[in-house]
Amino acid sequence: MTGNMEPKHGFDHSDDQSFRSFLRALEEQGELIRFAKPVDPVRNMAAVEWKTYNELGKSSLFTSIEGHPGWTACSQIVADRRKWAIGLGIEEDRLLDEIHARIGKPVRAVQVGAAQAPVKEIKLIGKDADLNDLPAMKVSERDGGRFIASGIAFVKDPDTGIGNMSLHRQQIMGRDKTGFVMLPRHARRIYDKYSARGEATPVAMVIGVHPAIWFSAGFTTGFGLDELDLAGGLLQRPVRTVKCETIDVDVPADAEIVLEGELVPHNHLEPEGPFGEVTGTYADPGEAHVFRLKAITRRRDPIYYALHCGFPATDTQSTTGLGIEVALAEHLRKVDGGLDLLDIRCLTVSGLMMVVLKMRPRVEGQARIALMAALSGPYQQPKVAVAVDDDIDASDLRQIIWSITTRVHAERDVIMIPGAKVFGLDNISPVVPGVEAFQRVGTKWMIDATKPAVTMPAQRARFDMALPPNYSSVDLRDFLP
Repeated sequence: MTGNMEPKHGFDHSDDQSFRSFLRALEEQGELIRFAKPVDPVRNMAAVEWKTYNELGKSSLFTSIEGHPGWTACSQIVADRRKWAIGLGIEEDRLLDEIHARIGKPVRAVQVGAAQAPVKEIKLIGKDADLNDLPAMKVSERDGGRFIASGIAFVKDPDTGIGNMSLHRQQIMGRDKTGFVMLPRHARRIYDKYSARGEATPVAMVIGVHPAIWFSAGFTTGFGLDELDLAGGLLQRPVRTVKCETIDVDVPADAEIVLEGELVPHNHLEPEGPFGEVTGTYADPGEAHVFRLKAITRRRDPIYYALHCGFPATDTQSTTGLGIEVALAEHLRKVDGGLDLLDIRCLTVSGLMMVVLKMRPRVEGQARIALMAALSGPYQQPKVAVAVDDDIDASDLRQIIWSITTRVHAERDVIMIPGAKVFGLDNISPVVPGVEAFQRVGTKWMIDATKPAVTMPAQRARFDMALPPNYSSVDLRDFLP
């Protein structure tokens, strides 16, 4: 492979855990398209990469970016399970089980010196560091400006010293300033601890990492568990880290770009947005915390991860969706009596708000138990859960809709749960009066689109698909010219 993805430095990558090794694998397996014609990050780059995936199913790599000589950018690199499987080195049909097994065996990171860290090839400190150098996109047409949507925040608990990784969008507001949106989760708890001490929160925003690190940053864990250890488990070897230049934070040594800085304390907020969110709708203009840049370190030939967030399907839905699927698989293993669960899909096209369970009900009522468990899982995003039977592809909307229209008696098989806490970005659900906008209450609903249980074979057979004779044994390749 040639071009900007080939490392130009002399570092030994016999144990490669870099972003570019993943991009190389995507290209070798026909999953990535290179674009040599110039694109503009504000005017058309987002449209090109979005259409490349949504019309062709491929990732994008841009080697000529107007206003950003020497930079390369990529997008839509983990938008489906095949790309995740390539990145993590796992067979696609074993993805959920293998991810669960690996993160159950965390591996502690190992620190290396700056001379062994490709992300230290270029160091820009103080006024030499300029956020406008990054080819950050205007992703959706009503976005309030250019956003860095692919940054992983690395922070450290000031009480315990334990690290935390999480994903945050950043609207560029100047050479050394961005917005920093925080949901009321782990990073916010750490920020509040620093603010209580009267201190700014040191934070490193890391862009362009191996998919194992990216997945772990978006995966919901208990507070006090360093997600970098989960990434080591996924890699099955320690993540190589290196110390930042201006703050006491460790970051992946093989990353493409690190933005070192701090969050202004005491809930200092400034106007931010609008922004096309993971739901596929816009988050209204509001206020966000503020990130102040202190330094940029990067590779000599940086590859910027131009993450697309907005109308699906994008990497954003796929990243959180895969985390939901892995967490739900473990959650549903604990359902009383055990489930004959064949697949779980958090549909990217639903903006993360629908999950589909493929299962074989052993007794009547079992699908409803599974659906209730799915809507009370570790993630807040799903508000619709659908159960389909063993003959339905849980990733195929055509089959799901067919199953709903032919196997659902609505007054019996559609169940509403009003007054439930729902996803904070679900605009149709009202905000709880007197609290912040990320607290919403709405209606969750379940659809049982399974056939009668296996204990009722005659009734079950009435809902079989009408398919051609020998459908399962005929291979079309035997008949094509």
